[in-house]
Amino acid sequence: MLRATPHGVTLAVRSQPGAKKTAISGIYGEGPTAQLKVAVHAPPVEGRANAALIEFLAAMFGLPKSAVEIVSGELSRSKVILLRGVTQERARALLEIQKVGNKQ
Repeated sequence: MLRATPHGVTLAVRSQPGAKKTAISGIYGEGPTAQLKVAVHAPPVEGRANAALIEFLAAMFGLPKSAVEIVSGELSRSKVILLRGVTQERARALLEIQKVGNKQ
């Protein structure tokens, strides 16, 4: 799900546009092909769901929107997102906090 790169980390995401609210909804798949499932409130029209996903991830990781980029899967539910300036350890920690927060 997370891979280190020279610029930060990439995050494999499975988006679910048109949801009631934007939030992490679980893990899609297992092992090396696992993806973070993110429900996105915006509809998949004219790039609105992608923009909402970028905004959500930027806020979650404390990054400016310009530091979050869809590197593959722009027209697919399965996407790879680059988080510039984030270490793999920090990303893992923030994802754990977010998962625990969603269970409460």
